Amino acid sequence: MEFFCLPALIFFLLSVLSLLLFLHTKNQSNHCIPTGIRTYPVVGTLPDFLKNRHRFLEWVTEVLIKHPANTIAVRGPGDVGGIVTANPMNVEHILKTNFENYPKGDWITDVLHDFLGGGIFSSDGEMWKAQRKTASFEFSKRSLRNFVMETVQQEIQNRLIPFLQTATKTNKTIDLQDIFERFTFDNVCMVAFNYDPKFLFFDDSCNLSSSPFALAFANAANITAERFRYALPFLWKLKKHFNIGSEAILKQSISTVRDFAMKIIRSRRSSTNKENTDLLSRFIISTNNSDELLRDIIISFILAGRETTSSTLAWFFWLLSSKPQVEGKIIRELESVRTQFQKGPSEVFDYQELQEMEYLHAAVSEALRLYPPVAVDSRACKEDDVMPDGSIVKKGQFVAYNAYAMGRLEAIWGRDCGSFVPERWLDEKGMFRAESPYRFPAFHAGPRMCLGKEMGYIQMKSIVACVMERFEIDVLGKDQCPKHFLSLTMRIKGGLPVRVREKKMKGPYRI
Repeated sequence: MEFFCLPALIFFLLSVLSLLLFLHTKNQSNHCIPTGIRTYPVVGTLPDFLKNRHRFLEWVTEVLIKHPANTIAVRGPGDVGGIVTANPMNVEHILKTNFENYPKGDWITDVLHDFLGGGIFSSDGEMWKAQRKTASFEFSKRSLRNFVMETVQQEIQNRLIPFLQTATKTNKTIDLQDIFERFTFDNVCMVAFNYDPKFLFFDDSCNLSSSPFALAFANAANITAERFRYALPFLWKLKKHFNIGSEAILKQSISTVRDFAMKIIRSRRSSTNKENTDLLSRFIISTNNSDELLRDIIISFILAGRETTSSTLAWFFWLLSSKPQVEGKIIRELESVRTQFQKGPSEVFDYQELQEMEYLHAAVSEALRLYPPVAVDSRACKEDDVMPDGSIVKKGQFVAYNAYAMGRLEAIWGRDCGSFVPERWLDEKGMFRAESPYRFPAFHAGPRMCLGKEMGYIQMKSIVACVMERFEIDVLGKDQCPKHFLSLTMRIKGGLPVRVREKKMKGPYRI
């Protein structure tokens, strides 16, 4: 009975919304708040959101750029409201200066809890601090960095390069974004709990393997992200309550992921010793957490490792496809490093060699600037506050910073902010010059700064260097900017179709 009442309830609410909009349009002239978004009685800015939901990032970016302070006020039905900003001063205030006043908040944790539980990305307060302390200590260890480097090298040598070589022989069109997602998923599972899901596994015809764990994980991440896009959040909660539609799929996917993670955790507890170098073993040794919390912690780290690196690499190769001059500079840098260390291309670049790649580091950073994996990040306001630009935030409201818009602000990056220009990251000597994380928050900033930043750069530079040195990547439809898909990260909608050709090796260190 309750199930059949749901469509009627939705129809009633939409009817009320339509009536309010009609009365407002008939009796009043269109009213715009200073930010450029129309606001209506009762429903606030919801109508403009619904109208532009299909192009949310572009819409919000356009409005933010036009506003003098690069900050807009947003108001939804009832008491829902807050601000969205692209102002670096506000970002620093939220993420550092007044950090304690801006936790994740109930809304974020409510959306993420089913999938991430009490993990580091969905927790606040003492639970977050304890996890952060343990993780930061372990991530700073040289042994873990070396382990990551070895894992990346093995995956490149044993799977990525052989797969691309097979793709050249079969002349198949492949989805490069999918390949990177498979690569990073295998890689982060090895780092997290020394388990190889073999997601980047293929046959002689270049057909890829299927991993129930990996597919369930992807479904869980995507459907969880969909919850953020509901205009009326109670709708996904109703679907969850009745276990219908996407929420039913989410429940099953989370169950698959959790069951698998718990099997590994229980097995590892009986065999863990101080010589184990995976993240799970380190958490077991150094903390007294329950199996359930260990599960949530590991799922969070797998999510971060799988989503961010793969999306950045996909956008990077699309950007590179129309910039032959940038590609040429990267190739020349790779050749220079080969000559400097007197190594042949059959060897994967080691950590020291990757550190020498200043231009490649700049090019990857430029891709992150234009297409940050986490395009928009949100927080809750604990107590009334005033932003550095004068914006007022009330207790219980949300604050969000838009990293995607910040990468397109002339005030931060100059008149060529919309162009892919790696040189903006280099000083007069050609050395990489880091930018303030409050102007470039691709890795977040402040106390919640991404712990895996160095590992991410190592992984991305290693993959790019090996792929570009050996293969020509022909991006299909490269002249048209691909549409993005907002999951928990910003990915290319429909993937990145490419054809691959193997390069003929030349020069003293080519074979």
